[in-house]
Amino acid sequence: MSFFLQPEDCCLVIVDVQSKLVAVMHKKDELIANICKLVKIANALDIEIVLCQQVPKALGQTVSEISELLPDNQPIDKSSFNCCDQADFNSQLAASGRKQIILCGIETHVCVYQTAVDLSSAGYNVTVVADCVSSRTPENKQLGLDRMQRQNAKISSVEMLLFELLRTSEHPNFRELSKLIK
Repeated sequence: MSFFLQPEDCCLVIVDVQSKLVAVMHKKDELIANICKLVKIANALDIEIVLCQQVPKALGQTVSEISELLPDNQPIDKSSFNCCDQADFNSQLAASGRKQIILCGIETHVCVYQTAVDLSSAGYNVTVVADCVSSRTPENKQLGLDRMQRQNAKISSVEMLLFELLRTSEHPNFRELSKLIK
């Protein structure tokens, strides 16, 4: 397996970007805008997308800005903080056959952290997109990122990830996708 992310081996996991949670996140508008860019990149490059929601009855549905970009994607509802504790999540990942996980969502130090650690322990290559995760406080976000990195997760950004996936300006999607970060 290549050190670099390969679109055909990637799966984007979006964790708990729900209306009531987003409302209390640090830099929430920037978070939503960046996750939307990430979803557009994944859609353009045929990267599988798994969407999870934490107790949607209490925390609301995935925000419309993101769910509108995923009209055919059925969210996996969960009550555990860790997505890996949900059988539907594990079976969807296994069925995809993809071993490189791009992780984004909220909260960095809780659900994203626990999911990243378990995925890494299970042999997945985990990349956390730092500008696509958030917590209520910047301190908790940083703690979560630091701990994930110590547990073998790679830390990236939307821009860094985009160019890693494209690898060359000759990629057929380069012109279209590079507009997302300008």
